[in-house]
Amino acid sequence: MYLRGRTAALLVVLSVVLSSVTTAMVVGNGGLLSIVTGSSPLLTGALPPAEDAQGLEDNMDKLKQAYALIKGRYIHGVSDQKLVDGAIHGMVEALDDPYSAYMDKKTAEQFHSTLESSFQGIGAEVTLKNGRVTIVSPFKDSPAEKAGLRPDDQIIKVNGKSLEGMSLNEAVSKIKGPKGSKAHLQVVRPGHDSIMKITVIRDEIPIETVRSKMLEGKVGKIEITQFSTDTAKDFEKALNKLEDQGMKGLVIDVRGNPGGLLPSVLKISEQLVPHKKTIMMTEDKAGNRLKYQSKLEGKKPYPIVVVTDKGSASASEILAAALKESGGYPVVGQQSFGKGTVQTAEDFADGSNIKLTMAKWLTPKGNWIHKKGVTPDVKVKLPDYYKATPPQAEKPLKRDMASDDVRNLQLVLDAIGFRTDRKDGYFSAQTETAVKAFQKTNNLPVTGVVDKKTAMKLQEKFLSTLRKPESDLQLRVAIETLKKNMK
Repeated sequence: MYLRGRTAALLVVLSVVLSSVTTAMVVGNGGLLSIVTGSSPLLTGALPPAEDAQGLEDNMDKLKQAYALIKGRYIHGVSDQKLVDGAIHGMVEALDDPYSAYMDKKTAEQFHSTLESSFQGIGAEVTLKNGRVTIVSPFKDSPAEKAGLRPDDQIIKVNGKSLEGMSLNEAVSKIKGPKGSKAHLQVVRPGHDSIMKITVIRDEIPIETVRSKMLEGKVGKIEITQFSTDTAKDFEKALNKLEDQGMKGLVIDVRGNPGGLLPSVLKISEQLVPHKKTIMMTEDKAGNRLKYQSKLEGKKPYPIVVVTDKGSASASEILAAALKESGGYPVVGQQSFGKGTVQTAEDFADGSNIKLTMAKWLTPKGNWIHKKGVTPDVKVKLPDYYKATPPQAEKPLKRDMASDDVRNLQLVLDAIGFRTDRKDGYFSAQTETAVKAFQKTNNLPVTGVVDKKTAMKLQEKFLSTLRKPESDLQLRVAIETLKKNMK
């Protein structure tokens, strides 16, 4: 989460998070968090005591020598600013922490300029995982989701350019781009033997974070796609509306929610966690802890269930853990991402910025979920087709071909009701028959070949199927779990 004056949304730069999933990112000197939650010695940006800088003093001669050698003997010219930026980059990278980052003036300006509006790009949040750019979660209805990108996908090339060895900032600069442009991605997906080729058409990504509706049986459903500036306010409006309609139970869906602003999730938790119990704790380097308490006097008169998946990260995990451990409300779905650290940001006088991990956040019971995630009370494994990538329009698929693309086609056809005899990636006669049936049903030329038009229609129908409540096994189980506790 990022807290800097009036901030909105996630750490997103034109499509993909600039640094990585962040939790409780606060600006130095107290920042917005001190206004929202009260001043805290844990979350201030005071500089370390002088003795902590002794190591730098001891090595200053070495640094000066290296600087003089480069300026005096390096064959090409190099600016002082570039050398200073490089030195800070190097120190931060030496931490081997994917959540700490340094942004030079240009990058920081670009970053801040995108925080308070919609943005253009593919619409996904990424992190560095084992040295690879890894999808945490595609945003709902984004180009990334429509193209079939999934949590844990590893992007290794963009438009033929390898991302190997790049920092996350550098990799993001290759992925981002203007509306209408194409990002040709080479992706490694866990469980797939071959490299997948996925083309994403960049677009304008609106920031809409709360969606709500009343389901059958007076079950209210609120989906939070990320925790932005207005999310808590929008959540309160949605909750009040559902309560006014006589809601008897509430499902909170944070699947695919990669996180956001700490004050936002705290305000939402304050409305739901009963009896002024603990929402979360932070723990600094010295082991000092600070608790954040709910403001709700009693308890909501209806049961609550939270739905999570692998793409639920950061602030989503704070909410799920708070409701589970302090509220006694069940979590349904899959293990969440596992992001349990807190970052602080300092602006330098020249406009550059450094972001450092400065604390852990802990669940109400003191558990650290980092790299573990929140464990659901009711685990729900999704059908295989949820891992499928809709056919791309780049290359036709036809009879007797064998590839992962064909396997994805077979999974997609099965999901939308056109059965095939196999799902091993071989384009069989029955697969061709299923394609023809799909084409006939959708008024397409009946060729049995998956061309561009057929691929686009398959993508449309597949995403529509995934959106239907009856196709959503995790939601169905969440509702069943909820109804067991409804009056």
